Amino acid sequence: MWNMWTSFALVATCYLSLVAGDVVTKFQDVAECQEFFHQGKIPDLGQERPGVVHICQRFLNQYHFATLYDTHNRIAVYSAYIFEPSNGGGREKRWFVEPQLVDPSWHGEMRDGYWLGQDNPGIYLGEKQALNEDYTHSGFDRGHLNPNGHHAVPGRNSTFTLTNVIPQNPKLNQNSWANHESKLTQRFQQCSQAYVLVGAIPSANNWIVKNNVKRVNIPEYIWNAYCCVNSDGQPVFSGGATALNTEQNVVVERTLDEMVEFFQQYSDSPVGELFAAQCTM
Repeated sequence: MWNMWTSFALVATCYLSLVAGDVVTKFQDVAECQEFFHQGKIPDLGQERPGVVHICQRFLNQYHFATLYDTHNRIAVYSAYIFEPSNGGGREKRWFVEPQLVDPSWHGEMRDGYWLGQDNPGIYLGEKQALNEDYTHSGFDRGHLNPNGHHAVPGRNSTFTLTNVIPQNPKLNQNSWANHESKLTQRFQQCSQAYVLVGAIPSANNWIVKNNVKRVNIPEYIWNAYCCVNSDGQPVFSGGATALNTEQNVVVERTLDEMVEFFQQYSDSPVGELFAAQCTM
């Protein structure tokens, strides 16, 4: 029977067919994806790197965050998300990959890397992205950029995509950086919304090597930056942090202007604002 729900389903199907999928030319191509950035401001960070792709991270047919991904180094430049108070739920046991980095014609939603490989025998999934086996016995954690603890289910589950992780020193990942993420959880309780960027600075030549092949760049630094706004959208506070990806296990907190200065050391072009008006009134 034709009814309002049939009409809604057809409209939803048509809408999704218009979306190119998770891998897009630019984040502005998908309105729901651009919303993860403060006032829609996309930072210039890493845009000039060869081989970067824009991923609107989709899980259970919903967008949860955005990732600028470096297919050469096989780590993210950054992930952008809006903080959500956790509603509990355990850690995801699967590790997802991006099907469209294997074949642009494949479905855009992240998939369990193991089962995607089982369903496509003979097709190598890791040409443009890291795989779970790259991290096995590497001595490095699969370090979340966008942390699962900053989301409610199902957004929490979506952070377990390998396009959102880096080889992170275990001591840093499990101690100072984890403590920093927990501290931000408390700070963000004051925000109506908290917009966050979190990424990595690749090393010059330090890699996870498998079978004599450089597979995943081991970053020199991990970093984040954030903009907290009230219910009127007005900035309340902002900041950022950097940490050497070593057993030094130290997180250095910085202002947004100091973050721009930090990034400028690694960029040949002007870095510019990380958030609209640098999260000021």
